[in-house]
Amino acid sequence: MWTDLRHIGRDAGSGGYRRYAWTAADADCRDWFREQAEDRGLAHETDRNGNQWAWLGDPTAGDAVVTGSHLDSVPDGGAFDGPLGVVSSFAALDELRRRRVEFTRPLAITNFGDEEGARFGLACVGSRLTAGQLAKEQAYALRDADGVSLPEAMEAAGHDPESIGADPERLARIGAFVELHVEQGRALDVSGDPVGIAGAIWPHGRWRFDFRGEANHAGTTRLADRRDPMLTYAETVLAARREAELAGALATFGKVSVEPNGVNAIPSLVRGWLDSRAADQATLDTVVAAIEQAAKDRAQRDGVDLAVVRESSTPVVEFGHALRDEIGRLLGGRAPLLGTGAGHDAGILSAAVPTAMLFVRNPTGVSHSPAEYAAEDDCVAGVLALADVLEGLACR
Repeated sequence: MWTDLRHIGRDAGSGGYRRYAWTAADADCRDWFREQAEDRGLAHETDRNGNQWAWLGDPTAGDAVVTGSHLDSVPDGGAFDGPLGVVSSFAALDELRRRRVEFTRPLAITNFGDEEGARFGLACVGSRLTAGQLAKEQAYALRDADGVSLPEAMEAAGHDPESIGADPERLARIGAFVELHVEQGRALDVSGDPVGIAGAIWPHGRWRFDFRGEANHAGTTRLADRRDPMLTYAETVLAARREAELAGALATFGKVSVEPNGVNAIPSLVRGWLDSRAADQATLDTVVAAIEQAAKDRAQRDGVDLAVVRESSTPVVEFGHALRDEIGRLLGGRAPLLGTGAGHDAGILSAAVPTAMLFVRNPTGVSHSPAEYAAEDDCVAGVLALADVLEGLACR
């Protein structure tokens, strides 16, 4: 399965993956998923929001045990973030069949669409739509860097955008959702454990900062006469680092666009996107407010206009203790409990269905990078742990 996936959406220059929603690479990933389902005799379907499902047993019976993750990537992402969960789900089913277990509940494997939000700027679009956390009109307003709207992209890829929206009937089919994911940190490497269980996902969000100044000639405009939004942006980036460090939180400006983007031109607009996360909502709110205030103060000094737009916000997700504790029991109490600052489809669905997560050790802690890595032995340990969990939940 890894061999089949390895070439899809991989950039020859960076070695990273560019599997963006509703592109050719995304279509190839979807074809791969469908083929894996059909090879195992599973019933494949794509729901109204573009999420893929592979069913063993009656999908309409209710109380199904569902596992899986996503196949899309961030720009120049690694091979494991998302795909490890999908590959491990199919491998865990293979292991359960090898064990000759008898299923007493339906089982499904899923590939949620547009989890990373790399193309349209909003993470977990597929699961948000399904859970009713993203309204149809909001989804229709999403556009990529080329101005292509989400419905236009869906339609170009052969999916009808008219049907997107909340899907309570599908959610009612799910009795439990368990997502396996490579750890995006080094807690397991430090503890020496190959597999861990998620305790909670930190609250997090994305904010767009628009700094508007005045375009002018870089070679003739006196420094004193400039309204340069790049200066304001630069100070805001530094302020984000300071405020996050003081609060024990995280804040990152990882994406920026500049107009007119000329070497010899003072910018008229600098647009930067802030990603911020913290262990609790109060800390997150404090950090973002402080960054905004620093931006406002510097903007006033530079003669720059500032607008801040919150593009997404996800509250703290405390995974249900009953399912989490049951998984801990099924794994013999040998998997430690971990918190995480990364968002996941499991976190989105947790408001509607019981959800849990397993993490597989990442020895470097590097993620969202071509250097992302998990050792084969740890990946196998993750498959076996997931198989134990699915057997305990779906075969009792």
